[in-house]
Amino acid sequence: MKHVIVYSQPNCPPCQVVKQFLEHHQIEFIEKDVSQDHDAREKLINELHSTSTPTVTINEEIVTGFDLKRLEELLDINTK
Repeated sequence: MKHVIVYSQPNCPPCQVVKQFLEHHQIEFIEKDVSQDHDAREKLINELHSTSTPTVTINEEIVTGFDLKRLEELLDINTK
């Protein structure tokens, strides 16, 4: 099973689309709101080397920004 974490923040339309995409494909994920969760924000910046949301981690892979194609690949989702 893949461990999926979505780093997001309020008022981020791409974050909403990514979360809806995951829910639509019945992918379980943990959401970390970097505007409220200081530890998540620090991890996003210092460990994942990202300052943008959404950033999604899938096991050890990192997807920064709005990249549904990459999410499909990493999660073995066939949308065709």
